[in-house]
Amino acid sequence: MLYPQRNKYRQYIDLSGIWDFRFDTKNEGLKENWQSGFDKSQPIAVPASWNDQFADNRDFLGPAWYQTYFDLPWGWTDQKVILRFGSVNYIADVWLNGDQLGQHEGGHIPFEFDITSKLKAYNNHLIMRVDGDLADDRVPPGGRPMFYPATNFDFFPYCGIHRLVLLYSVPNDGIEDLTIRTFIEGNMGKVQIILECVEKSSLTANIDLKGHGVDLSETMIMEDKTTEFTIEVPNAALWDTEHPNLYNLTVELLKNDVVFDSYRLKIGIRTIEVSGDQLLLNGKPIELIGFAKHIDFPITGRGYNPAVIIKDYSLMKWIGANSFRTSHYPYSEQMMDLADQLGFLVIDETPAVGLTFHKHHITRHLELCKQYTRELIARDKNHPSVIMWSLANEPHSSTKSKEFFRELYDLSKETDPTRLVTIINMQGVRDRAFEFLDIVCMNRYYAWYIGPGQIDEGCVGLSNEIDRFYQKYSKPIIIAEFGADTIPGWHSQPPEMFSEEYQVEFLKKYIEVINNKPYVIGQHIWNMCDFKTPQGIHRVGAYNYKGVFTRDRRPKMAAHMLRRLWTKSSE
Repeated sequence: MLYPQRNKYRQYIDLSGIWDFRFDTKNEGLKENWQSGFDKSQPIAVPASWNDQFADNRDFLGPAWYQTYFDLPWGWTDQKVILRFGSVNYIADVWLNGDQLGQHEGGHIPFEFDITSKLKAYNNHLIMRVDGDLADDRVPPGGRPMFYPATNFDFFPYCGIHRLVLLYSVPNDGIEDLTIRTFIEGNMGKVQIILECVEKSSLTANIDLKGHGVDLSETMIMEDKTTEFTIEVPNAALWDTEHPNLYNLTVELLKNDVVFDSYRLKIGIRTIEVSGDQLLLNGKPIELIGFAKHIDFPITGRGYNPAVIIKDYSLMKWIGANSFRTSHYPYSEQMMDLADQLGFLVIDETPAVGLTFHKHHITRHLELCKQYTRELIARDKNHPSVIMWSLANEPHSSTKSKEFFRELYDLSKETDPTRLVTIINMQGVRDRAFEFLDIVCMNRYYAWYIGPGQIDEGCVGLSNEIDRFYQKYSKPIIIAEFGADTIPGWHSQPPEMFSEEYQVEFLKKYIEVINNKPYVIGQHIWNMCDFKTPQGIHRVGAYNYKGVFTRDRRPKMAAHMLRRLWTKSSE
């Protein structure tokens, strides 16, 4: 799924802004034909979660309704026009001018509709019904009565239109998709390009690659709707964390020797693989240092917030991180673009958190997880920053889970054979999916949830379990989560739970254990920043305080300790 671009042949406009909004607390909108238009609305900001924008209904998860109006831009009448939603959580039903366009299930990944035949020149009426309610047959599944709202996961179930709503135009017979795969042979970089077009008749493709002293061009005759070819780049400037070198790839499509479509991508030439106990980036060992994190901020909730994205990258650079996991769902495309530009390695995770493998829902869950895996790879396959797909976080693994994840693993490798695949484990060595997954990832909270307050004993337990995992699977290990809730400004001597001193000692001693295990190739702290959760007796103020930064991005003592540790700084 190519992101919309503006050039001579393609255009887009952003429909985001202030829309009309109405809660449907009695679920009567469909019966009362709100899909044709509704009144008694209130203004709402799009994109942003609806939960924190108003003085009430914070915990209402839907259904709720959005509507707006737009005109068709001048000059778009001879092109295909697409309506694109970057992320809507959880089920979206969409109508345009009274006609239903379709439905999409699952937040965090884009979906779109061809609306060419349904457009008017003026005053197009767009309506969306969003149902974010929690249910056992959805992914992620709903939840536990110990939380309110009753989630099966430990973060707030934000609802609404979370990312940009774009209207874009493309040539009718133009470029449908591009897939970029890169390889290295000595000093030679190889860029494999898979070009898909809507129409194949009498088409020619011009390929241009520029950057870092390189200006390469090739012309290809399209023999089918999908054509593969490779460009060789001598003395390639490779992409890595220290030097995130990017090339500009431009593909032009010609009919009768006249260009009628064009698309540009920034690409990085790099490889990622496992060799023995090591993770290799461009054939050299790399250790992942950083965080698991959330998209979460006051007022906007999980909504797209460019300034917060910039701040988060700045803080990760400051503290010495080189990587992060998109826990527990895909992040915005803009965030992925910046990972490419700034040189961060990303474990890209589907929204499959808290899977239960219940016999009544496992077939439906597998269907949804396959959908999410296909959609995620289609969206992020061209990012050099993305080195690994995570198929699930903390599944409640059972005897059925190995077969479940085998199907997802095979789908991932078939769709994208160039990246590693994992899941994030919480249930010990019995998770037999690691027999075939490429990397072992484990979340562990000794001295917090297990043996609270006992850091030294917890580190012994952590060390022993890491060794058991390696003895069983003989694969590199990432400690994908570890951390301790810390109330900002709460101090104690000697250190005790929830104090800043306890978080410092906890993280420091965990990292000492990790650094003494040569087969542990990654450490991701939970969490980068404090974040909103459902209400529960162990969540004071409905927050998870495991961040080393506060929710508004102020450093705790642990952030300064990690900066000294990760950057070898004396500050």
